[in-house]
Amino acid sequence: MDIIIPILTLGILGGLFGVGLAIASKKFAVQTDPRLEKIHGLLPGSNCGACGGAGCFGFAESLLSGKVPIDACRVSEQAVKEQIARLLGQELEQKVKKVAVLHCNGGAKVKDRFTYQGGIQTCVAANLVLCGQKECVFGCLGFADCVRICPFSAIKMSGEGLAVVDEKKCKACNKCVLTCPKKLFSLTPLTGKVSVACSSRDSAKDTRGVCPVGCIACGICQKACRFDAIHVTDNLAVIDYQKCTSCGECVKVCPMKTILIKL
Repeated sequence: MDIIIPILTLGILGGLFGVGLAIASKKFAVQTDPRLEKIHGLLPGSNCGACGGAGCFGFAESLLSGKVPIDACRVSEQAVKEQIARLLGQELEQKVKKVAVLHCNGGAKVKDRFTYQGGIQTCVAANLVLCGQKECVFGCLGFADCVRICPFSAIKMSGEGLAVVDEKKCKACNKCVLTCPKKLFSLTPLTGKVSVACSSRDSAKDTRGVCPVGCIACGICQKACRFDAIHVTDNLAVIDYQKCTSCGECVKVCPMKTILIKL
């Protein structure tokens, strides 16, 4: 008989606490937009952070609150973005797909000024030592920071010590652009077949002295282009992809074989 009273007391208290928790859960419940889970389910789930947010779920929350546009997710396919736009009742602007392009063709063709023996074998670390070991201070150092940072395994190093981008895998997430200490990458339209594989701003004499395939700012490409799509600026040929038709005339006339075309 003595044990019944404590049991009843505990039972009553448990019931009261349960009712209290149920009421509190309803009163203080955080209302979530039903579209949140749908949007999150459509996102790639790579959590690459290229949008500037804390993963795909964070991006979905920011998207619903109007803090970021749909296109801030660089890695989603166009069809997915269109689905999200329909969920949000928005019109999605059609944009040209872009891919990362390396503006350097030196690699093993460029000699080393010294042997880098730093304990940290990265481009960022090597660049801190006299701007890197290469004779061309503008060129690729070859320690593959871009390969390691790419969340989609879209970059690999060639036998020449240069980064090679797999266009089918590249999502234009911009991470290689931000990581490279030499600023050798840019995001260019996939439709643009022609690229300048150099980033040197040195004079023709200095460029010739360190790299056999560097831009010497001769201007022949500029004269050959019928579409006014390439100009020499600050000792370097630069392509305007809004005008470029990928005709390949600049590639044919470049004496240094600096301008490349994708087949």
